Amino acid sequence: MGEKYQLTNGVRDVDRIDMVKDIFSTIMGKYDFLNHVLSLRRDIAWRRFTVKQMRFFRTRRFLDVATGTCDLAIEAAMRHPGIHVTGLDFVAAMLNQGRRKVVNGGLSQKIDLIQGDALHLPFPPDTFDALGMAFGIRNIPDKLNALNEVRRVVAPGGQVLILELSLPQSGWFRRFYDLYLNRLLPGIAGAFSPNPKAYQYLADSVMNFPSVAAFAGIMQRAGWVDVRAYALTLGICRLFAGRKPERRC
Repeated sequence: MGEKYQLTNGVRDVDRIDMVKDIFSTIMGKYDFLNHVLSLRRDIAWRRFTVKQMRFFRTRRFLDVATGTCDLAIEAAMRHPGIHVTGLDFVAAMLNQGRRKVVNGGLSQKIDLIQGDALHLPFPPDTFDALGMAFGIRNIPDKLNALNEVRRVVAPGGQVLILELSLPQSGWFRRFYDLYLNRLLPGIAGAFSPNPKAYQYLADSVMNFPSVAAFAGIMQRAGWVDVRAYALTLGICRLFAGRKPERRC
């Protein structure tokens, strides 16, 4: 099948981050199309489910980290008309595509887009009522520090909502999904994408993502409470939700 993007302990974090930037810069023209096709358009339903969980109570602001082409940011702005949305991503090409979608949707006054790093968010503490990340946390090697940093900018009592692909728990379906990820998906993507290796990387990143219990544990270590995991579409996607504790008097 050719060279693969490997997620191994031998790859330095800085090299892995550069790898991710290169991957998403090369496929951004087909990114939305392939996501919809390869998920049988379930990615749309997953984002809508995530946005329905959002609650705004103080700042009326939402931060979409690793916003990509802004699908989650746009869905949040449309579902919650009284909020202001900021989308952040470290790949300029993805943000440029997202910016066109924001403008075409007439949402320029409701959504700001900035280039930035999830490990060094350019916001003061307690800025956002809710923070989301759709399909981005698996691309961040230092997940604990990322979860600590996003907690810093969420207001006390606010939410984090992390949507991520995962491995199903069912034995037979897990075997089928493994076949799909490692054989079918790269082949389908290769017919449309200028960089089918990106979808080989996708398979590796899903296979290497922590288990549900392990990732929930990382969230708790980062200070999030009331952590819950929602299984979506037979467990091929999970929504991890947590709350920032209120300050003690």
